[in-house]
Amino acid sequence: MIDKITDWVLKFPKTVLIIILIITAFFTFQIYDNARLETNLDKYKPDDHPEFVASEEYEDLFGINDAVIVAVENNSNPNGVYNAETLKMIDQISLALEKLPEVAKGDVRSLTTADNIKGSDFGLEVDPFYQKLPENQAEIDQLREDVEANKMVGGRIVAEDGNSALIMAELKAGEIDRLELYQKVQEIVKPYRNGSEKIYIAGQPVVEGTLAHLMPQDMQKMIPIVIFIILFVLFLTLHSFKSTLLTMLVVLFSTIWAFGLMSYLGIPIYAVSTMIPVMLIALGVADGIHLLSHLNQEIKAHPERDKLELIKDMQQQLWKPVVMTSVTTAAGFLSLLTSDVLPIRYFGLFTAVGVISAMFFSLIMIPAGLKVLGLPNLKMKKKDQKAADKKFFHKLSQFVRKNRRAVVIITIIITIIAAYGASNIWIDSSMLSKFTEDEEISQADNFINQNFGGTTQLNLIFKAEENDTFKEPEYLKDVWELQNQLEERELIGTTYSLNDYLRRINKVMNEDQEEFNRVPESRDLVAQYLLLYSMSGDPEDLDRLIDYDYRQLHVQLSLKTDRTQEIKSIIAEIEDFAANSSLKEFEVEFAGSAYTNMIFSGLILEGQVLSLAISLVGVFLLLSLLFKSFAAGLIGVLPIAVTAVVNFGLMGGLGVSLNTTTALISSIAVGMGIDYAIHLLSRYQYYGIRGFSKAETADKAINLSGRAITFNAVVVIAGFMVLTFSEFPPNRELGWLVSTALFVSLIGTLTLAVALIDIMEPKFIFNKRKDD
Repeated sequence: MIDKITDWVLKFPKTVLIIILIITAFFTFQIYDNARLETNLDKYKPDDHPEFVASEEYEDLFGINDAVIVAVENNSNPNGVYNAETLKMIDQISLALEKLPEVAKGDVRSLTTADNIKGSDFGLEVDPFYQKLPENQAEIDQLREDVEANKMVGGRIVAEDGNSALIMAELKAGEIDRLELYQKVQEIVKPYRNGSEKIYIAGQPVVEGTLAHLMPQDMQKMIPIVIFIILFVLFLTLHSFKSTLLTMLVVLFSTIWAFGLMSYLGIPIYAVSTMIPVMLIALGVADGIHLLSHLNQEIKAHPERDKLELIKDMQQQLWKPVVMTSVTTAAGFLSLLTSDVLPIRYFGLFTAVGVISAMFFSLIMIPAGLKVLGLPNLKMKKKDQKAADKKFFHKLSQFVRKNRRAVVIITIIITIIAAYGASNIWIDSSMLSKFTEDEEISQADNFINQNFGGTTQLNLIFKAEENDTFKEPEYLKDVWELQNQLEERELIGTTYSLNDYLRRINKVMNEDQEEFNRVPESRDLVAQYLLLYSMSGDPEDLDRLIDYDYRQLHVQLSLKTDRTQEIKSIIAEIEDFAANSSLKEFEVEFAGSAYTNMIFSGLILEGQVLSLAISLVGVFLLLSLLFKSFAAGLIGVLPIAVTAVVNFGLMGGLGVSLNTTTALISSIAVGMGIDYAIHLLSRYQYYGIRGFSKAETADKAINLSGRAITFNAVVVIAGFMVLTFSEFPPNRELGWLVSTALFVSLIGTLTLAVALIDIMEPKFIFNKRKDD
């Protein structure tokens, strides 16, 4: 079959190249015309997962939506934000945000819009802190006094020291382009950035918008760097401009085909998708290196042979390992389809598409290109250089065979140590950890966490069976006790519930006496106060905290962290408190982005474990089928399994979290590691079945495949190290972790696999060997 394909390609090489160029141009147009970024992190999560479905129902019931948070700081004025100019700025920014089509009408909360609950001779009054902006110092001083007396606003919307204030704009439910929103908010605050005030922008939508803003910049920076580095390393490896060009075209075209198909199918670019080009450029060189390294050796060994004969020999000798490595690499990435995390699923699918495209180009475009451009012009190596190469791999072969049992024992010890380190691995879905400390979003988040309640929201819901349950003071008091206990935690800023309204109303209805700053003592008084507020204030304020039947109570928690470990700890404390109080009668539920992000992190771990298991089993079966031997499957899989354990051990030992980015490591390690194993086993089988002794077979196989996979590893490691230039810390971690995995896989293949072959003497290699 391959002979017929090669003959046709060599007969019509220009036609083949023109067809490939036309299809590549089509996919390039698809990228230009249809590619779009997915900026809403909710779209990363499976819609049908029970926890996400429940969270969405609570979000609809209580109007829980993400908010853009703008903080205004004034340290230059002795009165802080309590001056006419700063108050005017807060008012103008509030009005501008309220006009945005993405912001829910009436859902901008600031000094301009906040209500003050007061008692009067006529009963309860709920009015804004001012009808028009204060103009003189007396009015401003009165405003400050009113704000500081109302703990529902003082310390929440205005900092306790009075030097900064918040403007919170809640978004509408539904589809919102976070990047476009981020740009609009930046435009709103831009005119005020040159004044005496400092302005900070934070909140989940801003995190998402910043991510969408930096993603294209990251791609634009990394892709040229990886291309330059791989071109340089390829030229040093292949010693030929033609070979370097053809290999580079293979990876560039395969990347365009993968991204073009993704764009054609209308699948958006997620944050993790930005690594696909770097991944394919690094991975796609493998086939070209093996093909052209073989060709180079044949040219040097037989310079008198005809060009067509050399190309056909290259195809005949290496098409099988090229196809096998590509299929098994693609299988490693396709195992990610088992993940519930949508971006990881698409990453696996389209990286696999790119790998298969690279295989196609390697077997079709490289022969056609060689026919059109001619064979590489090589400088013959000096005899001493040749001898040095052979000497190294010959010594390696001898050393491993001589110490084969020691190699296996040392590998077992390393694996046990790494497994212990892996037991300390932790999972994190924090979005803020994707940014460096000097990024604007990180600085804004830190400022708001230091001066206010925090930028991350966790929503707690208590569910009762009977109507009007949450008018009972007993339950409300326990909820208040829980709120107080939680606010003592360093990473919880403020809590907010129906109790905050009841305590404030109770106090102002009793002449502002502090002793009445508590939950009312009777059910009737609770009901009376709630009725008063619904008549005097905005009933929708209460709708955010209690349902119509008073069976579901909502408590808002403002957190100063979005790290999964901390959120899990807070949830565990809430559940423990509820189990030991009157609240044990109720269901305890959670909602909002902080909670769904925590569930999301659990899906990452489940998907990682499952995809790793599937990929290892799949690779074992594929190798066993391809070589018709279970021994081949075992020998090929063990070094990869060791590599995966070592990598997770490093992550656990160094405190690197498992997240949507680093979760890809095992699939990459399996995909690349199996390439090395296949090329080694293919060379072993090639010489073994021809009757060479064990020593001769090992020497020849390692000398030929060892050089090729070492070159391959060097090029790919250089490509992945480019990720260390990424804007995002998880990408940088992925860069050095994958590079480490590839190095460990290379060493494992050249030591453990060789030792196992020498110990097992598998029949698929030595069924025709002569006696030593």
